Parts: sequence; C-alpha cells; structure tokens
Amino acid sequence: MTAVDIDVDTVERALATADEEQPFAELGLQPDEYERIQQILGRRPTQSELAMYSIMWSEHCSYKSSKIHLRQFGEKKPPSERMLAGIGENAGVVAITDKLAVTFKVESHNHPSFVEPYQGAATGVGGIVRDILAMGARPVAVMDALRFGAADHPDTARVLPGVVAGVGGYGNCLGLPNVGGEIVFDPCYQGNPLVNALCVGVLPVDGLQRKEADGPGNIVVLMGAKTGRDGIGGVSVLASATFDSESEQQRPAVQVGDPFMEKLLIESCLELYASKLIVGVQDLGGAGLTCALTETSASAGTGMSVQLEKVHLREASMQPHEILASESQERMLLIVEPAKLDAVLGIATLWGVSATAIGVVTDTGRLVIDWHGQTVVDVPPGSLVDDGPVYARPLKEPNDLPLLIADRAETLPRPANPEELRETLLRMIASPNLCDKSWVTEQYDRYVLGNTILAQPEDAGVIRIDEETHLGVALSCDGNARFARLDPYEGAKLALAESYRNVAVTGAVPIAVSNCMNFGSPEDPGVMWQFAEAVRGLADGCLELGIPVTGGNVSFYNQTGAVPIHPTPVIAVLGIHEDVRHRVPMGFSQEGDLLYVLGTTQAEFSGSEWAWVVHEHLGGRPPAVDLLGERRLGALMADLAGRGLVSAAHDLSDGGLAQVLVESCLRKNFGATIELPAEWSVGALPFTFLFSESTGRVLVAIPRGVDKAFTALCEEYQVPVTAIGTVTAEGAPLAIRDQFSVALDELRTAWTETLPKLFGSTVVTNAAVEI
Repeated sequence: MTAVDIDVDTVERALATADEEQPFAELGLQPDEYERIQQILGRRPTQSELAMYSIMWSEHCSYKSSKIHLRQFGEKKPPSERMLAGIGENAGVVAITDKLAVTFKVESHNHPSFVEPYQGAATGVGGIVRDILAMGARPVAVMDALRFGAADHPDTARVLPGVVAGVGGYGNCLGLPNVGGEIVFDPCYQGNPLVNALCVGVLPVDGLQRKEADGPGNIVVLMGAKTGRDGIGGVSVLASATFDSESEQQRPAVQVGDPFMEKLLIESCLELYASKLIVGVQDLGGAGLTCALTETSASAGTGMSVQLEKVHLREASMQPHEILASESQERMLLIVEPAKLDAVLGIATLWGVSATAIGVVTDTGRLVIDWHGQTVVDVPPGSLVDDGPVYARPLKEPNDLPLLIADRAETLPRPANPEELRETLLRMIASPNLCDKSWVTEQYDRYVLGNTILAQPEDAGVIRIDEETHLGVALSCDGNARFARLDPYEGAKLALAESYRNVAVTGAVPIAVSNCMNFGSPEDPGVMWQFAEAVRGLADGCLELGIPVTGGNVSFYNQTGAVPIHPTPVIAVLGIHEDVRHRVPMGFSQEGDLLYVLGTTQAEFSGSEWAWVVHEHLGGRPPAVDLLGERRLGALMADLAGRGLVSAAHDLSDGGLAQVLVESCLRKNFGATIELPAEWSVGALPFTFLFSESTGRVLVAIPRGVDKAFTALCEEYQVPVTAIGTVTAEGAPLAIRDQFSVALDELRTAWTETLPKLFGSTVVTNAAVEI
C-alpha cells in the first residue's frame, strides 16, 4: 500500500460524520477538553486534528497545571538590562557584553530515559542543544543533572550505565564539552529516574533568532533528518502520564538520535543565520511538526498552508497523524522569503542536510494541512497554543509533613570518640552521593573545543567565550530533594543558593537562572502544594538575589503508581567571568596557604547526607537560608578572585566541611592540618564543625602575606570568617588536630572505589532499538 492509497480522515469526512466516536480518552484528553475542541472547530476533529490537540494540550506542552503558578517568575522578576529573551522562548538569552550574548536552558527527559536509557538520555541532550540553536547561538557546552534510585538496586544498574553512555555518546559526538552537573541516588527515584540536560550557547547580540512565521507568502521549510515513527506519543504518553508496570514496554515512544546529523544541522543553521537568509526558526522536539507549525504561526498571528506529503519520510506507509506527531530528532523548521529559498536549499545541500519546502505562510489565521490534495487539518493555530485548558489544581499540604518536620535529625546519635569520628568521615566520603564520580565523568569529553577552564568535579563549569579578552561564563546546576521534601519553599531557595554559590566561588558574578521542576502527579493535591511552594520559593529567592528566571521546564507525573518522587527543583545559575585567568579552582595547590571558612556554622543536620548515610533518616527542618548573606558572599568572592587573593575555594554543602576538606586535598594531592575552633566543639568532638550542612559557607585557601587584606575585605563585605588551619605538603595527610589523621591514599581509596564496585568497568554503547 502506498501513501496515496491510505484512507485518511479528512475535514470533509469529519463534517459528514459528526457523531463518529473519537478515541480522545486514549490520547489523554478529558471529556470537557474534547468538548472544547468541538466548540472551537464547530465539528468533530479529524484524526490528525485530534492527535494535534491531544499533544499540544498535554501537560508537557501546555503547562495547564503549572502556568498559573509560573506567572510569579514574571510578576516578581527583578529588573535586568541584560535579558534579551525570556520565558516563552526556546531558551533565555542574556547579554554579557555590548556585542555578545549567552543563551542557556535546562530541560527534562525523564520517562524516556527509564524506558530506553541510552536513547532517552541521548535525545534529551540533542533536544536541549536544538533549543539553544533555535535562538541563533552556537552551542558551546552541556551539563546534566541525573537522579537514580538506590545505588545498589538492580534497576539502577540497568538504567544508570545506559543514561550515562547516552549523555556522553551524544555530547561527545557533537564535540561539546560536558562541564558539570550532579548525580544523586535516592530510593524515591526508583522506577522514575530524572535526566535533566542543560546547554549553553553564544551568539551576537544582533544575531538573536525568532520563531515567528511572519510574512504571508514566505516559504515553510523542513530541514534535517527524515521523519519516522520514533517518538510518536512521547510527550502525551510518556511525559504526561504516571508510570505503571507496563511503562518499560513503551519503547516506540522513545526517540532515536543521530548526533552526526545534528552536528551537520548545527553548522548549516549557523551559516543560514550568518547569511541572514531566514525570517524565523523553530526546532522540532516534543510534539514534533505539530508544535513547530502551530507555535510559529500562532506567535506571528498568521496562518499556514502545508502539503504534508512533501515531508521526507523514513517509512512510506506513515499516516498524516503519525507524521504530525512524530518526534524524530535532528529537525528544524525554517521560515524563508521566496527569493532566498534557493540559497537556503543550497546551504543545506552543501552540508549534506535534507531540506524541503512543505508549505507557505498565509494571512488567513488558519493552519491548513493537506495530504495528497485532501485537507486533514483546518484549525486556528492559536487554539492549540493559547486556548488550551488551564487548571487551578487543588493544593493541600501532605498529611505526613507535620510528623516529618517534628522528627529532627539533630537528636540522632553522634560519634562518641575521635576514632568513631574518623570512621564516620570515611563512611561518608564512600557513600554513593558523596563519592568520586569519575566513573561517570570520564565517559564525557570535558575539554573538546579547547575553551574549558573548569569542569567537574569543580563547583561550576567555566567556559572561555572570547580568546582575546578572556571573557567567560560559569554554570552550575543544583538541587536537594530531601530539603524540598521537608520544606519545598525553603528547599527551592536552598537549591538556588547552592547553585548561586557554586558559580560565585569560581570568581564569577551570577546574572541569570534557569530551572527544571521535577514533581509527581499534578492530580495529587499534595504534589501540587509542593510545586506551588517551590515555585514561590524560587521566585522570591531570585528577587532577593536580584537575578531573573530566564526560562525552564516543568516535568510532572514523576512517580510510579501512587508514590511520587521527592519534589526536585533543579536550579541552574549562569555567571560572568570578566577574565577566566582569574578563576578560582577548588583544590589546594600550595603548601603554607592559610585556610578559612567564610560564613556561619550552626548545628543543622536535618535532611543532611550524614543523617541519611548513617541513620537512613529524613526529618526535621532543612538548614536556614540567608540569600542576602549569599549575595554578600558572592560579591566578596568576585572581589577576592579579581585581586588574586585566593588560591582555592570550595562551597560547603552536601557532607559539610569534612567532604570539602577531602575533595580539596585530593584534587591536587596536598594535605591539610586543621585547628579546631573551640566554639565549634561539643564534648571535645568537632562533629558540628565537620558535618553540619549550614548554608552560605565557603572554604578558602589564602596565600601567606595577603591574609590581612583578605580579612579586611571580609569585614568590608560583612562576611563572617574563621581561621581553621593550613595547607601542608604534597602527599601529607589530612589531620584534624587532637582528633585524628587520615593518609591521602586511604582517603582516595575510600572515595574512589564506590561506583566502580557498584557498576563495574563496562561502558554501555548504543544498542539497536526497534521502532
């Protein structure tokens, strides 16, 4: 059977068969939503139209449960002269000089990565790279925030290697450095891992691209890979529904990526931008051609006439609704003036990329799609983008939260003597969340392109943007779901504070925020309360810090059955380095440097790694967060870096000071001797001193001879400072005076062996996926 022989559901047939039953429920639409579609069209939808509405009105595409809360990011937005594009665009764009801008965004690809780990993660990277490309930028780096179930669970062993290989495989093939991120293990993610991918790109300020399909008579061009059946139902089935026992069988709904085609697509698009050959551009990701056609025409207030049979297919038997719903990767939609069409097609041919004119922009305000001369879609595009349902879901604090808060970790048993304190440190640094992540990061190329200045395990990734001025950017991506479980409002602020601090300790000035909000089902009032509180916390936090949210992503239905994940707001912060030669690394590198802790330490252990690793305890209130203090700390770090007064810095967060001392010593193999401030010891043991997770703190190493200038600046910026010891010789132990000493080799063994023991030395490669 050929494509022409396929009996399709046309608009003419829909008018003649008004009472024909439609499978709207199977596509995720509610009865009232289906009725609304009928009212908009004045008839029943065709099969293709029904597929389009079900996709565009899905949770993933329409934000129907979250948009009333997300408005706070605009309502509370601090003033910013740098922002060139914000929420509602493919990615946020901020100016870093009069001529250069940076665009960045973080998005999720959670459910596909559980179903097919390699391809789910790989296409997550590919999708976020195209978002950056669509803004007119050259992608220059990626990051990833990964979360898995218990480290020793068999399904984690199934999912994690494939996800890591997918992230590395796609990014490595594109030639993009992976400069940072995080890996977290927690039983709440069992059966529902989180794969959040971030990309950053650079563009000229005057090179910003828009998605509007302006100009009736302009040509609609589809460029990139051929369209196949992979990814059909991805956003409506996988990303907008709760997992069940059969979710792992939904492999046809997972996209299949080709990074080599994406590389060609990147270069061809950049040449088109530089030659000023296009009017508008939109990537094809979630919802595929449906989303690209409707968003470009709706945003311009125009219409389109599309001949769907002109789309290049991998499978000739595909039906119109499949072509429109396909989420095949490595595709872009271009709006081109007729006089420039040949030049556009010529550049595509030069790069070996398929490009086809499939339609024309009209002034009708209607999206009309024909299939071999028969009209299968005739809709107002704005109805798919702007007229979808908006829900004010019920909110209710989870019933167990008061009891959870009352169960404080501060009352848990602690080490009783120096030997137990030493054993606690070794146990902590070997735990899955605190151990060395080289097993993962060695699968990523961190230095390709030659402009990586800092990469994991540093606090933030730093990329050189301009080789003449040494201008650069720093990026961090952080979240703490245990804190958010105990208090989602404060938890979002804490995630923001940690990401902000990670950027600041390198010497950069934070300027913008992106986010990925990972939560359970919005139909659960407890989950919606968590979400609303987290959004409120992030909006309030950004206002206090004076940096805007430029965009982000909401991922709901992250749960298996009735059990949701912990609320997991992942916050990305972008900062500017005026001169990356002054960046501050985390590792001790000079014997005799003086060690100080900036900030104040309190006995705060609720939600901490110590409480979980030692006692498997989650309860109490998370650490207090002081964002004005974080702001002062950030300003101090930028000043210290610019003056060359600090040789190393590492923020204190998971695992507290003990973790930071180990990582800073092992980074360049220098020891340290730590003096115990008397006020930090209880019963002669410095437990609080070592394991508290109080926020707003940084460990710094200061060269001898500049300590007076350093302390004077701390006083000027009103940042508390405490001297705690010195850096000792290369290969010397980490010694806590009057308590214990640990050789660096023993620390390194404990810290590095965990992941290889859990997951072996096998590196997963791309496995064939039948679609």
